[in-house]
Amino acid sequence: MKVIIVEDELAASDNLSYLLTRINADIEVIQVLDTVKATVDYFTNPHEGVLVFMDIHLADGISFEIFEQVEINIPIIFTTAYDQYALKAFKVNSIDYLLKPIDKEELSDALNRFNALNLKKGIDEVQMNSLLQLIQSKAENFKKTFLVSVGDQLVPVKTADIAYFFIDTGVVKAVTVQERSFVLDVKLEDIEEALDPSVFFRANRQFIVRREAIVTIKLHFNSKLLVDVHPVCSERIVVSKAKATEFKSWMNS
Repeated sequence: MKVIIVEDELAASDNLSYLLTRINADIEVIQVLDTVKATVDYFTNPHEGVLVFMDIHLADGISFEIFEQVEINIPIIFTTAYDQYALKAFKVNSIDYLLKPIDKEELSDALNRFNALNLKKGIDEVQMNSLLQLIQSKAENFKKTFLVSVGDQLVPVKTADIAYFFIDTGVVKAVTVQERSFVLDVKLEDIEEALDPSVFFRANRQFIVRREAIVTIKLHFNSKLLVDVHPVCSERIVVSKAKATEFKSWMNS
């Protein structure tokens, strides 16, 4: 089976190629593309690929831009690091996807589904338009304000003013760019679901950080990352080895 990988991060494409050959020695990666432009140019010409693995966020744009410029008439399995709302849209449209970092078993399951269905063609225009509409409609519904209790008052705090959310001795707090701290009566998991994933990242079980609040990223032992933010946080923000690649991809998008 000849496959094509569209991925702008070298480590991610190398890992995917490695996993594919481990699953099936007959799989051959015939091309790795890292930009929207390179992908459009490639699919403008004849090729031997039968399946595409495509990252959503590429170095020069979003992969959906590719379909506006060229037809890809073979099946596509999307890969993504954090776009949870896009994933929900994919499920609705019965389009396959893999969440980064890619798990060998999930990759094997995706290949088995591809082989079982004996798919021959790619995404049609109706599917893509429906997918884009779902993603855009989700984007319009991200939480814009949190209503917090301050004494005997309820105060609206704009999401755009929040630098990070964290759990402090069992209590969820939001810290604003103005260096004010507010207690939130909501779970961190529910906050994550309500935020724009292109703006906020769940660094670990304790922290959700805003892109603009990140000052420096330091390499830590065992391939972990240490994140410094402003306003300064008294707790260390550590990104695990498992999420480090996803975090760097998010920061680089």
